[in-house]
Amino acid sequence: MVSFLIGTPRQGRIGAGWRTVVDLSVPPAATAGLTVAEVDAALAEVAATAGKGSAQRRVDLLTALFGRATEAEQDFLRRLLTGELRQGALEGVMLDAIASAADVPGETVRRAFMLSGRLPETAVAALDGGAAALEAFRLDGRRPLRPMLASPAESLDEALSELGSCVVEHKLDGARIQVHRSGDEVHVYTRTLREITKTVPELVELVRGLPCTSLVLDGETLALTDEGRPRPFQETMSRFGAQDERELLLHPYFFDCLHLDGKDLLDEPLRDRLAALRQVAGEHVIPGVLDPSPEEAAEVVTAALAAATRA
Repeated sequence: MVSFLIGTPRQGRIGAGWRTVVDLSVPPAATAGLTVAEVDAALAEVAATAGKGSAQRRVDLLTALFGRATEAEQDFLRRLLTGELRQGALEGVMLDAIASAADVPGETVRRAFMLSGRLPETAVAALDGGAAALEAFRLDGRRPLRPMLASPAESLDEALSELGSCVVEHKLDGARIQVHRSGDEVHVYTRTLREITKTVPELVELVRGLPCTSLVLDGETLALTDEGRPRPFQETMSRFGAQDERELLLHPYFFDCLHLDGKDLLDEPLRDRLAALRQVAGEHVIPGVLDPSPEEAAEVVTAALAAATRA
């Protein structure tokens, strides 16, 4: 039910396009009888359908599902499957709801969600096992983490005052990436946790060559000109929609290290994570200063603006 409320079926893409769903014309049921479990099972069957005749089979399955739904339920299903469900139950609202329903701290739920990457899985753990089950989630090198996001401040002085110990660094107009490595195996994910490993071989090769055996890094990537200046943001993003590698090379700039050589660093102080980052990523670390004075922080901002002007 959690996945339905946030507008994303548990199965993700089920193989039926927007036109297929919109063109369904089925008389609605007179009375409500569908359960959440039955809808989930039907969508799972649609998603698993493959091979010759699969397109018509998906239509048949969806037709049968819609035939059991009332008019209001049909409208909900149609908007759910076309990505047009808008009822305000975004992830933040659902995280608070899960915490309330399971009577566990909201911070514990948010941390488990970051590590699991899936809200339904987080909800099941919270409701079935409480705080202990949520705290059992660990960083898994085979699974991307939900990205940690920034919050705005009115000014540099306000940000420094609010944060205390912090790092002030350049903000790059690139695309967010998360890289995972275990031995020679490397995976690259986007901000939305979509894997793009096959389309960015230059990033895979670079990460595979870093001086370590395992790691998880958070960062940005940019396409640069021959002079080393950033290309337009749209050109960087064009690589992320590609099915195959392109000639346009991407250059990574990392700002956090969450795991290094068998040790999870997620709960370590920023100072220690940055030390690990510089140890392993070297020249690929985003420029910045740890615990700067107000004057040093202002110098970082000035340098970043000057670099942007030159670009």
